[in-house]
Amino acid sequence: MKRTLILSLLTYASLHANEINLATLNVESTLITQVAQNAQTSADVAVALNNSVPSIDMSRRSGIANDILIRGQKRDNITVEVDGTKVYGACPNRMDPPVSHILANQIDSIEVIEGPYDIETFGTLSGGIKITTKKPSKELKGSINLGFGSFNYKKFGASASGGNDFIRMSITASMESSDQYRDGDGNTIAEQIDNYVAGTTLAGTTKDPRLQDEYRDMQAYDKKSVAAKAFITTAKNQELRLSVTANRSTNVLYGNSKMDALYDDSNIYSVAYNIDSINDIYKNINLQYYHSDVDHPMGTNYRLSSINPGGAVINNWLTTAMDGVKLKNSFNINDYKLLVGLDASQRVWDGFYMKDGSTALIANRKSIDNSLTKNMAIFAKLEKTYGAFDISMGARYDDTSITNDSYRDNDYSSLGLNVFTSYHLNKENKLFFGAGQASRVPDARELYFYGSMGNLVGTTDLKKTTNTEIDLGYETDNEYFKLKVKGFYSMLKDYIYYSKANTTVIMGNTVAQNAFENIDATIYGAELSASVYLNDDITLDMGASYKVGQKESALAGQSDTDLADIAPLRGNLALNYEYANNSIATAEVQASDTWNVYDADNGEQELAAWSVLNLKVKHAVNKKFDFTLGVNNLFDETYAQSNTYADLVLVSGGGDVMLMNEVGRYIYTNLDFKF
Repeated sequence: MKRTLILSLLTYASLHANEINLATLNVESTLITQVAQNAQTSADVAVALNNSVPSIDMSRRSGIANDILIRGQKRDNITVEVDGTKVYGACPNRMDPPVSHILANQIDSIEVIEGPYDIETFGTLSGGIKITTKKPSKELKGSINLGFGSFNYKKFGASASGGNDFIRMSITASMESSDQYRDGDGNTIAEQIDNYVAGTTLAGTTKDPRLQDEYRDMQAYDKKSVAAKAFITTAKNQELRLSVTANRSTNVLYGNSKMDALYDDSNIYSVAYNIDSINDIYKNINLQYYHSDVDHPMGTNYRLSSINPGGAVINNWLTTAMDGVKLKNSFNINDYKLLVGLDASQRVWDGFYMKDGSTALIANRKSIDNSLTKNMAIFAKLEKTYGAFDISMGARYDDTSITNDSYRDNDYSSLGLNVFTSYHLNKENKLFFGAGQASRVPDARELYFYGSMGNLVGTTDLKKTTNTEIDLGYETDNEYFKLKVKGFYSMLKDYIYYSKANTTVIMGNTVAQNAFENIDATIYGAELSASVYLNDDITLDMGASYKVGQKESALAGQSDTDLADIAPLRGNLALNYEYANNSIATAEVQASDTWNVYDADNGEQELAAWSVLNLKVKHAVNKKFDFTLGVNNLFDETYAQSNTYADLVLVSGGGDVMLMNEVGRYIYTNLDFKF
């Protein structure tokens, strides 16, 4: 009865921020503020985004470092930037997705772009995340955050900022760790693996994914990070901006993957020079050099597969590095706002297999053979207001080459265009419409990746993917409520898709071979978010998110035309009561319909409907001290929200692929001190 009631509410309700404040930036994107202040249960940015934006779903990978999808799109179909630095993960199996390389307590705001409307960033096909970290201030100030939760979760964060007219500096540090979480049935990550293996023939084999006895109770993860910034005034209206972020994670367990991350080290650097108010027309010039790198070895070190008869410790050690230069020029010409820029970058991606600690050949030593992706681009954006109309037009031309040391090189060029307009019906109501086209090139995994048996999983002649999309909607903000409803229709040409039908046999094992192919597909759907002001103290937050994905035709050797990664109707309904100044009590229901439309031919399976109740009280003791107490999944429900599309290499014993259940009842507290 409870689930039926909740799912009926989802006709009107979906993911909306009660954990994180949302503010409208413009009609094609959403700005999330107060990220650090409200990420209460962990510093995982994926969890925060999943709980905040209707169009975003989360892919559960572990207790930390989870991945995100925007409108059913993930991997290279969406982009992630941190202070203008393009960030990639090194792991082909998404153990270190880009959003995992920055922590919530380092963030000032996140802009979520939905659709092909970002002309500044290389490869924004269907959406993107632009993260802005905390800026240094002249005022001397700081904060300390302590967090504690179920499963021995501990978090410590601290930040300080200060300076003068010449230099402003800031530093932010964070440490967090946790034991393995338990799902609603009380099972740890290790026990979830045990329960799956019990119904298969994996036990005792060289594919046995269970944890060895000495590692069964090991921590789920340990994560440390530090970020520093310095803004130096070099002349009037001129500033040199320096930033660095270092992230270190160790021993991260990935329950339904075959390997775990031994460690995951990343660095993000940026050097930018900014000049404002050059003259009445030339408003700004910004020149930035950026770099990001990731060092990520993963392996079977903790699994029984490495010690069972015939087994061995298998590692796949991957590194990636991204370097780029971006020049942006802003002009104001007769009330026309014009942005013109140049963008150049290169990404190196390399990986190799190790067996029992040596680089001796497994079947082929390399997993990715020194792939280099070089891109050069020019972009422009023009904005103008005509009475009640706001119009924005953008264009970007890219020239990209991809080389490696084993197979053919690839060259791509593309032109992206978009227009977005809003019409203000009056002060409180507006309509908006957008149309755009953008492309992204295949990455080294899709082109050149080798499996551990020496099979070429990649397909070396893939075409670029192009998204042609239409968005339209309505938005209102008045004294009684605010509402935004948005629909979209996305046509994907040469969409890069993983096919389980493409296999070969090596030493009696059936393995993927040239598993990626180009297909045509469509994704369409609608999103709704709203806040109703019941009175001065009580607000009801609600929304809705629903999408459909279809292949133009089934893949060769298959019959299913449903697109993978398209989650069903999902949402939440949150009641917020401000019982004192800056003190809020929240009761929230999150829920999902049954995931019964899925790509069975490529590894997905039906997921049951679910609903959870979360409660939270954030109490402002005074201006300097906040205390938060909360419980998520109050009734300890057992459920999974992430499906098992075969583009992830997950544990399988011949039947359905192993699902990762979500966290069971989770009690947490946070102490925030400001000075």
